[in-house]
Amino acid sequence: MGTRQYQAAGGVVIQQGVIPGLDETRPYLLLLDRPNRNEVRLPKGHIDPGENVEETALRETEEEAGFADLAVLADLGSSRVEFDYKGNHYIRDEHYFLMTLRSPRQGQRPANDVEQFHPLWVELDEAASRLTFAAEQQVVQKAVEQYRALMG
Repeated sequence: MGTRQYQAAGGVVIQQGVIPGLDETRPYLLLLDRPNRNEVRLPKGHIDPGENVEETALRETEEEAGFADLAVLADLGSSRVEFDYKGNHYIRDEHYFLMTLRSPRQGQRPANDVEQFHPLWVELDEAASRLTFAAEQQVVQKAVEQYRALMG
């Protein structure tokens, strides 16, 4: 088994009042249903050469979830996650940002992301429990606390 180490960045998108079909009086958190792996995740991905963590988080959130008009509200910091997958041991440093939508404008998603990731808006208080992995549950709990502090 080989060890692979890399850095990733992503977004925790919390939104109120902009998403058609949702209760405008309640905040919702954006999750990604990944049915082919039976997972519910946060949007995130590899940092490309020349990108900083915030640029990566915005790009990956747009590619995986489709929302193109994002604004960063706060830096949620980094954590290290280790896991085994397909015979390799992975060490991933993940950096997240709290985000919101300026508008519901959609961007062009790569076909692979459209197939893999299905955006899912979940009420704020139940979002963490819907996530598959504990590390992402902790990130969401921190994001919700930050969001509530910012919004009063």
